[in-house]
Amino acid sequence: MARFNLSAFRRRRPADGSAAAGRPAIPTDLKVLIVAAFVIAVGYGIVAPVLPQFASSFGVGAAAAGVVISAFAVMRVAWAPAAGPIMSRIGERRTYLWGLGIVAASSAATAFAGSYVWLIVLRGLGGIGSVMFTVSAMGLIARLAPISIRGRVSGYYATAFLLGNIMGPVLGSLTAQWGLQAPFIIYAAALAVAIAVAAWKLRPVAPSTDTGSVMLPMRLSEAWRTPGYRALLSSSFAHGWTNMGARVALIPLLASAIVGGSGAGVAGIALAALAGGAAVAQVLLSGLSDRIGRRPVMLAGLAASAVLTGALGFSPNEWTLWALCLTAGFTTGLYAPAQQAALADIVGSKRSGGNVMSAYQAAADAGTIVAPVLLGAVVDTVGFGTAFLICAALFALATLAWTVTRLPRRMD
Repeated sequence: MARFNLSAFRRRRPADGSAAAGRPAIPTDLKVLIVAAFVIAVGYGIVAPVLPQFASSFGVGAAAAGVVISAFAVMRVAWAPAAGPIMSRIGERRTYLWGLGIVAASSAATAFAGSYVWLIVLRGLGGIGSVMFTVSAMGLIARLAPISIRGRVSGYYATAFLLGNIMGPVLGSLTAQWGLQAPFIIYAAALAVAIAVAAWKLRPVAPSTDTGSVMLPMRLSEAWRTPGYRALLSSSFAHGWTNMGARVALIPLLASAIVGGSGAGVAGIALAALAGGAAVAQVLLSGLSDRIGRRPVMLAGLAASAVLTGALGFSPNEWTLWALCLTAGFTTGLYAPAQQAALADIVGSKRSGGNVMSAYQAAADAGTIVAPVLLGAVVDTVGFGTAFLICAALFALATLAWTVTRLPRRMD
């Protein structure tokens, strides 16, 4: 009589150290990127509340103070075409470290800016470093994340930034009591720690394929011929326009219009609800696109964002505004990780996609820059409803782009 071997039915721990068979663990290098993303976002949030006041201390008005804020985003867009070739030439790891170093140096120097002009110059340099580490981080995720967990890794990375952005302004308001220069020095110190940890733990990525051949960069023209990439650019622009441009610029004004006063408290809760909803979705659903595919998740998230964003401008009271912000944030957290993972799928782990990823990031940054100006004019002319309907229309167009396209199945 044959012996029944129970050990054959015992659950074995996968050799890669993951908790479940068939689901790889997140590589240590990517854990470093996720932690660094949190530190970077906290530092940026520390600086954000005091930057307009610091600019005003040079005797300029509100419009000129706004130029200082825009300088960072403008230089991100302007430097994006160069960031890709730099990454392809020196590698993702070195580009990431150099980018962090430039932001750290510019932040420390900003604390000692002697004039308004120098303040603009130094903030612009920070934008150059920012796009360098942003694009290289996307490249590292594409190269190092196993394809079966790219959505999950992208979600964790985005959540780290989101949580840092929530915590940063709170710390910034506290550190500002030590002087307007203090937040910039603290930001530089935090980045120095992130650089040290990344340089220690982040392994160099070999510029070659598994067969030993030299890795060739993916051309932007090649990506453009991929239908999925064109859809990605449309959704990236809609995301930057609405989530990083319109909502931040318009929701405080909408809150004031609803309550008939300053509306600062109402706006703060609304923005926190947006961030909180996105964080919950990214934590709970970041791996959904790994299981059912990128396209279904993108379609659901973008379509829901179109409806909820369009409704925001017609909020009759603060409770409706808060509810819409919470649910709209949740839909953002649904599609954002899938969008990032789809970009990594298109580039693949055996190609360098510096130009491709730079253009993707530039699309979002362009929306961030243009939306506050144009939609502010729309609000002054015809009201909040039309302004948010324009945002909804961009989401609807992005949804259409994803409806008529197919992503290539990349298993590299």
